[in-house]
Amino acid sequence: MAEANNNQSVQDINQLLKVRRDKLSDLQAAGKDPFQITKYDQTHHTAQAKDLYNAHEAELLKGREAVNVDGLDEQQAREKINEDYNERRAIMDAQPIHVSIAGRMMFKRVMGKASFCNIRDLDGDIQVYVARDAIGEEPYADFKKSDIGDIYGVKGFLFRTKTGEVSIHAEEMTLLTKSLQILPEKFHGLTDTDTRYRQRYVDLIMNPESKEVFVKRSKIIREIRNFLAGRDFMEVETPTLVHNAGGAAARPFETHYNSLDEDVKLRISLELYLKRLIVGGLERVFEIGRVYRNEGIDTRHNPEFTLMELYQAYTDYEGMMELTESMFKYLAQEVCGTTIINYQGTEIDLGKPFERLTMTDAVKKYAGVDFDAVKDDAEAKALAKEHHIEFEDRHKKGDILNLFFEEYCEDKLVQPTFIMDHPIDISPLTKKKPSDPSKVERFELFINGWEMCNAYSELNDPIDQRERFAAQDANAAAGDEEAEHTDEDFLNALEIGMPPTGGIGYGIDRLTMLLTDAASIRDVLLFPTLRQI
Repeated sequence: MAEANNNQSVQDINQLLKVRRDKLSDLQAAGKDPFQITKYDQTHHTAQAKDLYNAHEAELLKGREAVNVDGLDEQQAREKINEDYNERRAIMDAQPIHVSIAGRMMFKRVMGKASFCNIRDLDGDIQVYVARDAIGEEPYADFKKSDIGDIYGVKGFLFRTKTGEVSIHAEEMTLLTKSLQILPEKFHGLTDTDTRYRQRYVDLIMNPESKEVFVKRSKIIREIRNFLAGRDFMEVETPTLVHNAGGAAARPFETHYNSLDEDVKLRISLELYLKRLIVGGLERVFEIGRVYRNEGIDTRHNPEFTLMELYQAYTDYEGMMELTESMFKYLAQEVCGTTIINYQGTEIDLGKPFERLTMTDAVKKYAGVDFDAVKDDAEAKALAKEHHIEFEDRHKKGDILNLFFEEYCEDKLVQPTFIMDHPIDISPLTKKKPSDPSKVERFELFINGWEMCNAYSELNDPIDQRERFAAQDANAAAGDEEAEHTDEDFLNALEIGMPPTGGIGYGIDRLTMLLTDAASIRDVLLFPTLRQI
């Protein structure tokens, strides 16, 4: 029975699709092919039109008191309200506001000689009153044959209905695109998450809240640029195809240059090329761009994602902390209108000073283990076994400390917290702390248990850097697919001389999740990575 119902449903859909194509064929035969239209002149978007009308109405009706129906019976009150509406309408219609909008028809109700429809554009929806006597008999007959999903251009004047809704009285309706597919049913919308991600174009049509996420994402990136421009940073672009994919602990994607007959990789980071620019004298640089890491997919990770890195000469990781704290406060205020945001029911305060903890102190606080008292690698591994933390033979004391941090601390860091002074074993591109060479001047910002950024006082000693690369090469030889590799050109750049520099990388997608209250990274990527079907 279920199979029979499914077959009937498929037949019904196929018939509806055929009807739409037949309508297109009829239009084309009549010389009205909408796909021959190359442009349409919009004067306003829907929200602009409504705002314009409201301001115009306030000006023309200034001083006019609201209708008073006190003491009147129901019939008298209705007549009084209608009289007041007609008077207001006459005043407004005497100085009409003409607009031309364009968008997708999301609703239509035909009522003989007059109809209503809703047009949706980038800003939202507006109601359109379509009367046969206003647009003409033949255009009206064509309009009645239109389908939900068709794209229309509407010219007319604005008015307010008796129910108070600002609408357009159409004087001309132009079919700009015939929709040959069927949009999801109005009341249920597009709720299947897999379909939403695979057909993002339908998701954006049916779910205004989804569109708002991506409008806000664009604003986040715009405001980042504004913030950095105010600090004299220069935006640059660096290669995405590289011979040595360095700058992060990640497994790269590999490809091949046919013309050069060379194997290359997709970049996993922006770091090493941006540092070359610091060497070249560009003292403040940043880049926002795609990077690619051949890793797992979950609610916070996508193999292709957007990273921003910036580097500033003559500062250190303390300077990067100040910049980061200031930028997060700025973005929250500009994008969300407040520095206190709500993420999935948790209130997060980006307005007060961010907490600061060393990684060692965080592990001591949440795991009860003091790694400053751990003498060597063997003792660290014994502690890991005692606490049921998995590790590899190649891991050193610093690696074990990081594993403890990931296990015991990360999910506790809900309010903004800088985790500082990482072990040198996990930081091959970072300056040592003068007071403790086993640690480096590095921090990660955690919010909601997530790593939001990673920053260093950048290592500019070429001799030390070569030794660190050698250690990474050894890790790679031991089977670490995420290890760095020696980059001779980068070492040459350091030998030319790089000034003391602070650098930082931010995951733009995770930042967008936080500021848009999105539960998954897929909700903030227009086209997330999905298995082919």
